[in-house]
Amino acid sequence: MQSQNKFRTAKKAAVVLVSLMVLLVILAGLQRLVQPKYAGDMPEGNFTAEYYEETADHDVLLIGDCEVYENIDPIYLWKNYGITSYIRGNAQQLAWQSYYMLEDALRYETPKVVIYNVQALTYGEPQREEYNRMALDGMRWSMTKYNAIQSSRCEGEKMLDYIFPLLRYHSRILDLSKEDLEYFWSRRKSTHNGYYMRIDVLPVSESDVADPSWLLGEEEETEEIDDPWADIAGAEEESEPVTEREQGEPFGHLPMEYLDRIRELCAENKIQLVLMKAPSLAPVWYESDEEQVVEYAKNYQLPYINFYEHLDETGIDYETDTYDGGLHMNLSGADKLSEYLGRVLAEEYGLADHRKDPAYAEIYREKEKFYEEMIQAQQKELDMYGEIRSF
Repeated sequence: MQSQNKFRTAKKAAVVLVSLMVLLVILAGLQRLVQPKYAGDMPEGNFTAEYYEETADHDVLLIGDCEVYENIDPIYLWKNYGITSYIRGNAQQLAWQSYYMLEDALRYETPKVVIYNVQALTYGEPQREEYNRMALDGMRWSMTKYNAIQSSRCEGEKMLDYIFPLLRYHSRILDLSKEDLEYFWSRRKSTHNGYYMRIDVLPVSESDVADPSWLLGEEEETEEIDDPWADIAGAEEESEPVTEREQGEPFGHLPMEYLDRIRELCAENKIQLVLMKAPSLAPVWYESDEEQVVEYAKNYQLPYINFYEHLDETGIDYETDTYDGGLHMNLSGADKLSEYLGRVLAEEYGLADHRKDPAYAEIYREKEKFYEEMIQAQQKELDMYGEIRSF
């Protein structure tokens, strides 16, 4: 009798355990189903997660916002210099998020050079949930991710919603698309070592999204810039507009604190830190912004590459080298900047040429294939529709 009772108790416990496991599997599947797949107009939401698919170390890591991932081409650096590099960047990636992206990367590798694009120093506080989600949802869980979320949360955002995304995205169950099923198991690959490629052209003269007068020495005009991130999948409420900065405004305490932490983290790991400013026409890079970066670089003996000062040397032409009227470079412009950067990395920092290394060559053979296939696919859409629709 006693043995029968034990059997019944064990059976009940097993039933409860199996039921809980089934429930957890169902909830996990539902959570994955409703999370945005970023397979359409917002591929940026997949950038962070793609880093974990890498199978080789990188001599160079670049961190920052769209001024990095749309302006520097790691595949060009490989093909022309044999330099292995990766961009850990996201839309409006703030200074503290760049710090945690670097801290996260150092769990897997130790590069020789880290390049930080300084544009995000102009943002002194968390901006919008949509940007936070695109940058942080794809990070692997660790104390680094936890701290990144804590530092980034806007008013009303809850840590529990990041731990269990189902709580945040449950309303999407009524608005699912075919992409939610197609990319249920795996994300659509969007980048080339973190680089977001576009081959189309939108000259600055044919666009009103950026005002080039402040850089090109023309009469200054005030032009309102459309926000390309206004409609992010999974955002239920419209975010408050970002307050525009003015000339002479100092960088905030928070971004400067995290720039210090980036510098100190690099020093601790014997990594050369290089500061960079991409030649984007918007937002305006004020003279006072430049002075603050120059002073910081001088105080800590850091190299600083300001691409605004190298437009002639790089050959950047805002009529041919941008796909969105001067905000970001297209493939032509990115390769011009990458050529300059490759020379600096090879000549001044002595980075090795890995092209004759069989292990690296095999890995990058596949990367080059995907790279060339995307160029062809984008060109096909341009020829067919007169625009790029799927990238």
